[in-house]
Amino acid sequence: MLVDSHCHIDFPEFPEGIEPLLSRMAEAGVGHALCVCVSLELFPRVLAAAQRDARLYASVGVHPDHADCREPDVDTLVALARHPKVVAIGETGLDYYRMPREDLDWQRDRFRVHIRAARAAGRPLIVHTRSAAADTLAILREEGAAEAGGVMHCFTESGEVARQALDLGFYISFSGILTFRNAAELREVARQVPLDRLLVETDAPYLAPVPHRGKRNEPAYVRHVAELIADIKGLAPEAVAEATTANFFRLFSQARRD
Repeated sequence: MLVDSHCHIDFPEFPEGIEPLLSRMAEAGVGHALCVCVSLELFPRVLAAAQRDARLYASVGVHPDHADCREPDVDTLVALARHPKVVAIGETGLDYYRMPREDLDWQRDRFRVHIRAARAAGRPLIVHTRSAAADTLAILREEGAAEAGGVMHCFTESGEVARQALDLGFYISFSGILTFRNAAELREVARQVPLDRLLVETDAPYLAPVPHRGKRNEPAYVRHVAELIADIKGLAPEAVAEATTANFFRLFSQARRD
């Protein structure tokens, strides 16, 4: 059984609702999924999705790309994380892809708020980093993020960045990007990451893996990521499924494995 450790099935790209997705998850051998929050305004929708079924969990946080939204504070994040369905803080982090670093003090401040909330709430972090790996790692260290733990989600960075994240006690999660033709260097990183520190995800509705690339992604497709990791590491798919599922419930210890 697999777990999709990061998806957004509350997004409008899924007008058919959750039940068909759950059915296809079951058919694909995907037992659980974590529905990840990107803004406080959308948190009620994320939580409602998670409350629909025992196989679903929620996080609470504000994505670094979301500038025009309610700004989080530590007390608010901690209070919302008390709900038994909320198993993580995030997604949070830094994204310099569209804007120069010099203009993004607000992102760095927000990231620090999330780390402090994760430590206070006893919940792990879901970290997004794009074109900002050095600052992401520096802030994780400065704020004592190792105390909370967490995952570098949708990982696309170098082996050195992975090593530094692993040294902080973080897990590394790979998405459908791993299956793309031009991702040879990333596949080498995946080969090097220890199996007991790996997670798999879809980031649905985005980044559908081969053979579904270009289509809407969904949690059932996470098996394609796991199967490729098995091939990269010379393991049976069942071994990768067992390990990544165990890793998920070890990291997100609030999640009940019903």
